Amino acid sequence: MSLALFDGALAVVTGAGGGFGRATALALAERGAAVVAADIDLAAAERTVVLAKSLGAVGAAYRVDVADADAMEEFAAAVRADHRVPDIVVNNAGIAVLGPLLDTGVDDWERILGVNLWGVIHGSRLFAKQMVERVEALPNKPDKPNYGGHIVNIASAAAFAPTRTLPAYCTTKAAVLMLSECLRAELAGHRIGVTAVCPGFAKTGIARNGTYVGLDEAGQERQRARAERGLRLRNYPPEKVAERIVHAIVKNKAVVPVNTEAHVLHALSRVAPSALRAIARIPAPLG
Repeated sequence: MSLALFDGALAVVTGAGGGFGRATALALAERGAAVVAADIDLAAAERTVVLAKSLGAVGAAYRVDVADADAMEEFAAAVRADHRVPDIVVNNAGIAVLGPLLDTGVDDWERILGVNLWGVIHGSRLFAKQMVERVEALPNKPDKPNYGGHIVNIASAAAFAPTRTLPAYCTTKAAVLMLSECLRAELAGHRIGVTAVCPGFAKTGIARNGTYVGLDEAGQERQRARAERGLRLRNYPPEKVAERIVHAIVKNKAVVPVNTEAHVLHALSRVAPSALRAIARIPAPLG
């Protein structure tokens, strides 16, 4: 792909301090986009911006808790005031809660719903509104219809693959997938694309930073080490996910499974859901 593919575009990426978020911010920066890197860890977001600038891109870092509705309102307004309406928004920030449903407390549910689902809802509705307003304010020429922008929501292969070990995580990612499908239909008339990206296992820090319910401290550490070891052995880099995100924006894809297991699980969900239900009974690491 051309390195000037997004020349002049403004991209907002949440959870940009590491993992898929950092890799995506850099992939967009490398292709000419100015990058707004947002993360609850401001220092991590600033490191991403430094890397983006080393690629010749313009960048800015913001601290924001995507689960906080007021903070997201302020963030969206700040992006518009400090820069302009973004052309690309990647709602990537996410966390993991692992363990049985019966061991998952209300606080755990509220935390993962806040980040994984409400964070995507806030980012989608606030920036989509800005994009729609921009389209409606411009004169539309039949031979050159206005391009409204693109929203990417990071779901997971867990969105269509149930498992007994990740009920909270699977629930939030399935909701992100459905939200994205609904929003895509709603925004199509404004030429705003919406994509749900569904990675399988990838080498990020999500397992290291996850919450493992129903275990004492020693048990949590054992599970954390096991999950991290599994992701290291899978060795699928976030940069490959970022490349698929770039491709999805260019091609305006609706749903993008990423890597082999994601494609297999997506296919099974459509042609053999009973097989997925059988697989769901087997304890599995984070995916």
